[in-house]
Amino acid sequence: MFIPYGRQTIDDEDISAVVEVLKSDYLTTGPKIEEFEKVVAEYVGAKYAVAISNGTAALHAACAAAGIQSGDEVITSPITFVASANCVLYCGGTPVFADIDSETYNISLEDIRRKITNKTKAIIPVHYAGQPCNMDAIHKIAEEHNLIVIEDGAHALGAEYKGKRIGGLSDMTTFSFHPVKHITTGEGGMITTNNVQLYEKLKLFRSHGITRDEGMMRKKEGDWYYEQLSLGYNYRITDIQCALGISQMKKLDGFLKRRKEIVMGYQEAFKGMENIIVPTVAEGCESSWHLYVIQVKNCQRKKVFDSLRDAGIGVNVHYIPVYKQPYYQENGYKEVKCVQAEQLYQQMISIPLYPGLTNEQQDCVIEKVINAVKFNEI
Repeated sequence: MFIPYGRQTIDDEDISAVVEVLKSDYLTTGPKIEEFEKVVAEYVGAKYAVAISNGTAALHAACAAAGIQSGDEVITSPITFVASANCVLYCGGTPVFADIDSETYNISLEDIRRKITNKTKAIIPVHYAGQPCNMDAIHKIAEEHNLIVIEDGAHALGAEYKGKRIGGLSDMTTFSFHPVKHITTGEGGMITTNNVQLYEKLKLFRSHGITRDEGMMRKKEGDWYYEQLSLGYNYRITDIQCALGISQMKKLDGFLKRRKEIVMGYQEAFKGMENIIVPTVAEGCESSWHLYVIQVKNCQRKKVFDSLRDAGIGVNVHYIPVYKQPYYQENGYKEVKCVQAEQLYQQMISIPLYPGLTNEQQDCVIEKVINAVKFNEI
């Protein structure tokens, strides 16, 4: 038996929703896309949503809509998937890494302030593992320096900050619907915003920069006519994927409830264990618990990791600090050092957390984790 760190939860209703679209006239560019966008926008409390091919494309589109270009700097966290920084590079900008807070593992407010220069254009805070960042403080910094805020909410669908769901708070927020996330469309993503100008830019960017909207075109020659108004990409999502997404959204609250139940089980099991540090949630926040990340102390993390993998527990590490990747090391980031991020990386392990994890499987995970840590103590 192998227990992965995360996996999708698909039922017969999801399958039927996809089959229905497969039998319909529209497999892509059809009505399910707008329906999915409306469902997500209403759920997170945003005016607009743009469905897109994946979470990375969502970040790229958001940076492009924000006008990131050569000479611009964008501050983000190093403890994230590489896409949170790569999206800046795609637009010709320069990612700048601010260290993390040792308690929340989210971006450090103090280090954001230290890293701001006259070239800084935006901040991309990452809601790591589903734990919301301190958005009031980030918005204050952004207002003081006239910066755009693009929240990376790939881990945070359903998370709440001071009673409001992540997705309707900043200039833009991006989401991912990869199979290990809270809901899945296979691959897929979404950008939410309350700004109609950004919304229009995002829609153009998703589809080659092309429009058929007569109000946006310079002329109209017939029903066949369209115009390319900007340089966009083919980042379209399909109706097949959106049908799955709509069906999954009906189950999201149940998924979140089960994730929280599993987390509470872990918190209780590891309580008082000297060499296991469990995650905490900041006051005023509700985590969506995409990941459950422990830190192991006074033992060799690799030995703990390997012993758990050998025991059939699909642990992982989220993440290697982005600037440590060879591409970044070879392109100007050799001298970057974020002390808290590097310390966390040396001790962190993600253990299984997904709605389909049974109580019996969780008991097995707990037993194996405790034994692995005890056996590998230094």
